[in-house]
Amino acid sequence: MLSGRQSCGFVGLRVQRLDEIFQTVRELAGLDEDLDLHCLRHSYVTHLLEYGYPELFVQKQVGHAYASTTAIYSSVSDEFRNRLLQGSLRRQMDDGGLTL
Repeated sequence: MLSGRQSCGFVGLRVQRLDEIFQTVRELAGLDEDLDLHCLRHSYVTHLLEYGYPELFVQKQVGHAYASTTAIYSSVSDEFRNRLLQGSLRRQMDDGGLTL
């Protein structure tokens, strides 16, 4: 994570300033004060993975040198887990390998 004095890649925009802007927008929108930019980054990674983007693509999107770092950020929602399980069970039943 970048410190407040480091540039975030946008011309002259500092991480601290991004945090300040986000805080203002969050308050105006009436969102929970626990929500921060890191939460959005985590959600971005999760949603890319849930929508089937290749892990290497996601890793490069967020600038991680190692896939293991991206794996730390990634978690899937209960809904996504349930869809995966249902799909797997449906395929097993269609293939005749599982009967209920």
